[in-house]
Amino acid sequence: MLSGMHPMHPHDGPLTRLRRSHEQSVLELLRKYGPLSRAELGTRSGLSRTTLYDIVAGLVTSGAVVAGTPYVEARKRGRPVEKLSLNPAAGEAVGIDFARRAVHVAAVNLAHEVVGSASEGHTGELSWPERVDIAVRLLDSLTTRAPAEVEAGDGGSGRAQAVHLGALRAIGVGVVGPTTDPGSESAHAQGIDGLPDLLRKRFGVPVLLDNNTRLAALAEAVWGAAADSGDVLYLRLSHGVGGGLVVGGALHRGRYGLSGEFGHITVDPAGERCECGKTGCLETRASLDAVLRRYREAGGRADSPADFLASATAADRPALEVLARVGSEVGQVLAAVCHAVGPGVIVVGGELAQAGDALLAPVEQALRQHLMPLACHHVDVRRATLGEAGSALGGIALVLHETPLLTHYPQPVSEENA
Repeated sequence: MLSGMHPMHPHDGPLTRLRRSHEQSVLELLRKYGPLSRAELGTRSGLSRTTLYDIVAGLVTSGAVVAGTPYVEARKRGRPVEKLSLNPAAGEAVGIDFARRAVHVAAVNLAHEVVGSASEGHTGELSWPERVDIAVRLLDSLTTRAPAEVEAGDGGSGRAQAVHLGALRAIGVGVVGPTTDPGSESAHAQGIDGLPDLLRKRFGVPVLLDNNTRLAALAEAVWGAAADSGDVLYLRLSHGVGGGLVVGGALHRGRYGLSGEFGHITVDPAGERCECGKTGCLETRASLDAVLRRYREAGGRADSPADFLASATAADRPALEVLARVGSEVGQVLAAVCHAVGPGVIVVGGELAQAGDALLAPVEQALRQHLMPLACHHVDVRRATLGEAGSALGGIALVLHETPLLTHYPQPVSEENA
C-alpha cells in the first residue's frame, strides 16, 4: 500500500472522520477532472474557502497532491493561476491481461498517465506460475527500458517514463471466462482459484480479478472508442469471442460474472460443438481458429491469423468472402443484443477487427437489416482503439475505481482494499 497518500490521523473521532471525508472528496475530484485551481475545487466540492485551503495544505504536505502553474503559450496579464493535481510519483497501478495465448501488461500513475505497456505471446498451455513469470518479466522490462522505448499507450499523455514497481498500490487482472469468488467450484474448474494468492505473493499488493473482455469494454468506455457514450456494447473477436456491456453509464457484471458472453449465443443450431458444451455458438464461427478453418475450406492458404489478415488486406477473394459471412453472423447476434439493452455505441475489438471495413461493413449491413427500423439510426459501430493493452488498462480502471462507470460495481476478488 502507498505511504503518504493520506495524512495520518492519531484519533478517529467525528472531526477526524469528517476531515478524512473532505480529503477523499478533493482527491476524487482531482482523479475525475485532472488539475484544478483552488477556486474550481471550491465550486465542485462545496467546501468553504477556509476548510478547502486547510484540506489542500494537508494533502500537499503529505505528498498526495502537488501544486504547479500549467504552461500557457500566450502569457496573459496578472499572476498565473496555480493548479492542483494528484502527485504522479505518489504511486502506480498495474493491469495484467492473461489472454488465451498472450500476456499483456500496462502501468498508470495516479495522475492517470499511462507510463508503460508490453506484451508477449505464448502457446496457451503454460501454467499460472509460468504466466505470472511472464507478467513479472514484462513489468521488469518497463522499469529497465530507456524512457523513449517505453510504449505510452493510447490512454495516457503520450509521455513515456520509467515504471517504479515499488510504488504499486494494487493490480487489476483480467482472465478468460467467467470470474467468481476464489475457492468456488467454478473458479477451481477454470484453474484460477490460486491465481490471486500467487499474484499477491509476487507483488505484495491487493489483487482485483475480472473477465478480461469485460475489462476491455471498460477501458474502451473510459479512454477509448466509446468514451462519449453511457450505453456501450463491446465485442471482442479473438481466439475466443466475448464482450462487455455498459448500461446506463455503469459497467454490468451480472450476478455470477456471466455478463457479456456473446460468443455463446447460438447462430447455427446444427453447427459444430463449442467448448462450452453447446453447438453452433458464435465462437465456433467467428473466433480466429474458426475463421482460419473457414478460409481454408474456401480454398485459401494461411497458417496464422496474421497471414489471413494479410490476405484480406491484399483483397484476396476467399478471405473477403469469409469475412463477409462472419460479419453477417456477428451483425445478426449484435442486433439481438441491441434489442435487449439498446446501446448507443457498438465497439468491435480483437485481432479480427484489424480487417477493418472488410469485416465492419458486413457487420453494419447485417445489423441494419435485423434491427427494428426505429433503432437503425441510433447505433454507431466503431472499431476499438486501445489494441492489445485494452484489458490491462481496464484492470487499471478497476483498481483506480475513479470512473462513474464503476458505481455500484462489485469488486470480484480482493482480500484487501485497493
